[in-house]
Amino acid sequence: MKKILTRILMAGIGLIIIGCSEKQEIAQAQTLINGAGSSFDNPAFMMWKDAYAKTEKGVQINYQSVGSGAGIKQLVSQTVDFGASDAPMSDEAMAKAPGKILHIPVVAGAVVVTYNLPGNLKLKFDDATLAGIYLGEITKWNDPKIASLNPGVALPDTSVIVVHRSDGSGTTFIFTDYLSAVSHDWASKVGKSTSVNWPAGVGGKGNEGVAGQVKQLPGAIGYVELAYAVQNKLPVSELKNAAGKFVAPSPESVSKAMDTATIPDDFRFSMVNAPGEGSYPIAGASWVLLYQKQADAKTGKMLVNFLKWCVSEGQKMSPQLDYAALPDSVQQRELKLLETVTY
Repeated sequence: MKKILTRILMAGIGLIIIGCSEKQEIAQAQTLINGAGSSFDNPAFMMWKDAYAKTEKGVQINYQSVGSGAGIKQLVSQTVDFGASDAPMSDEAMAKAPGKILHIPVVAGAVVVTYNLPGNLKLKFDDATLAGIYLGEITKWNDPKIASLNPGVALPDTSVIVVHRSDGSGTTFIFTDYLSAVSHDWASKVGKSTSVNWPAGVGGKGNEGVAGQVKQLPGAIGYVELAYAVQNKLPVSELKNAAGKFVAPSPESVSKAMDTATIPDDFRFSMVNAPGEGSYPIAGASWVLLYQKQADAKTGKMLVNFLKWCVSEGQKMSPQLDYAALPDSVQQRELKLLETVTY
């Protein structure tokens, strides 16, 4: 009897060892791909990495939402396999990198204006009023310029608290790109960049930080990617576009803006203040940045396969996250560009 129990026990131990060994082999067989950058992209990467894991067992995606500026720095210093940014790199910045960098658009979305006011108010803004607020010239919510755009709305006699990003941010680039396009004062005094000298306001790190500040501060106004406003149950304004129409942010209105964009072969482009009655004016793309010549063949091939999936299958999930899916013609061009990556 003891011999039988001993055999059963040893068999059980053997199965446990085999099971642990198999798990260890699976873990060792996985290729870890590290990315960092845009918080604008973060909702997409969180969904994509889980969905991709179900189709590709050998890859684990690790993405850190640290802001576009930090993502670019980490790519240039080669501490990550890919960066992500809502601002395309300049020629000067790319020249400082240790290799040629490709720009692969992965999402297109809306930067929305959100606010914290009592009464569930539905507000509208035009370009001049929004620039005036962020220049620190409009300081009260019942200012005549805001009131004239929102007839019948009971605006409070409350101070406007401007909230902006405190870190290097592609969302900031899209927002300031828009303000520079529509306001001469903004263009001459502040300009467009991932980080600017803000004339007024308080900062928040990441889209998460700005959304958090707006939610906590009565009278606050801020700009975030649409998904962050939706997730935090924050109101968003309609904005007057280049055609003079007030348009709400949505995947559809972003798609209409993108349909008007001229997209060059290197995919570095802007789509703010787009023409067309249905175009949302503060719309932008966000890019994955990677080296055309990959240092490690295995990781490089896995990364390219993942990105091919993102710009094709991954786009089917975009509307769930309030992004606009990339047009099929753009997807096909991106797939061809990814074929130029070498290992």
